[in-house]
Amino acid sequence: MRITLQKLFQSHFSDYAQTKKLPKHHYTAANKIMACRTAALGGHAQHCENGHTLGVWYNSCRHRSCTQCQFIQAERWLEKQKALLLNTSHRHIVFTIPHEFHGLWRFNTTGMIDVLFGAVRETLMQLCEQAAHLGALPGFMLALHTWGRSLSLHPHIHCLVSEGGVDELGAWRTPRRNSFLPAKVVMMVFRGKFLASIRRALDKGALCLPPDVERFRFNSLLNKLGRKKWNVRVMERYAHGGGVATYLSRYVRGGPISDQQVAQLKDHKIAFSFSQHHDGQTRPARLEIAPHDFIDRYLTHVPPKGKPVVRCYGLYAGGKREQLNAVREQFQQGPVQTPPPVAWKCLYQRVTGKSGPVCPECGAPVHMGAAVPPLLHAHRVHDPPRTDEARKAA
Repeated sequence: MRITLQKLFQSHFSDYAQTKKLPKHHYTAANKIMACRTAALGGHAQHCENGHTLGVWYNSCRHRSCTQCQFIQAERWLEKQKALLLNTSHRHIVFTIPHEFHGLWRFNTTGMIDVLFGAVRETLMQLCEQAAHLGALPGFMLALHTWGRSLSLHPHIHCLVSEGGVDELGAWRTPRRNSFLPAKVVMMVFRGKFLASIRRALDKGALCLPPDVERFRFNSLLNKLGRKKWNVRVMERYAHGGGVATYLSRYVRGGPISDQQVAQLKDHKIAFSFSQHHDGQTRPARLEIAPHDFIDRYLTHVPPKGKPVVRCYGLYAGGKREQLNAVREQFQQGPVQTPPPVAWKCLYQRVTGKSGPVCPECGAPVHMGAAVPPLLHAHRVHDPPRTDEARKAA
């Protein structure tokens, strides 16, 4: 039997929250998911021009991890990113950290996000500045993903990098190699910068080891990981960055899984389907787990408040607009302009082929009427008292 993520949270989150010390942003995400498009958020009455009342159009929660209201937000994000990109080929590079860091990640999610973004940014900037590779400043767009296909913890960053950059004289330069950047060199530089950042953060107290991990043993682990091969992939060339941006838009909004993948079984377990890669082949897979375990996996991938999961550097950085516009002129592109937000009616027509919803009784267009006030505290689990212990967990 199909079940939506919202109904699953409404049925099980309250009990789940009693068993865990959850950070505040997990409560925020859960409460918004449970309230999305319900009476808790209020809305507007629906009616047609012939006076037929059709019910209430409830408001969306707009939380970036909600599965049911982020489609239009993802489209708006995509349009904004496409308006930024240079009209040239781009590369897709993926940086993944070893699974040995997963415990540290769970214990220091906010700090580890910054460490990972910083190591990737420094790696790409350093290599692209070198004349042997590019000798110029390209545009970078970095997107964080934290999940594997089974909702396991799998932190990695997808990078969209312009295949070329602007040098000190303002001229456009292309890579010296057809492969753009040598994958082994990228891996080694990233590995070194990430490990160095971890050590510095631990020394400064910006990161804390889990209680069951001793520092000298962790130092030994870092030394061991410094000799291993890490999973860094320099992928194929895209004629334009829009293809990678479209891929990223599926993940920056709406959470790690869709409602269509989730089902509730008769024994009260939750099953969800996903694609599994093995020996170069993709096979359908299915995992059955308890509802509390599913919620735990899902909330692991809710980003902390104030931590953007997409960050732009180089020519695509917010402070480089003047330099970017000068390069865009070389590609016969106009200055960067933020496109108007995609209207929901335009998106509705694009998806359904219809100009808008119509009345089932007379076929007239449906309009929004009087506002309906929110029903306070519906489907809401209150945050726990902010004790010192809870603050540390957050």
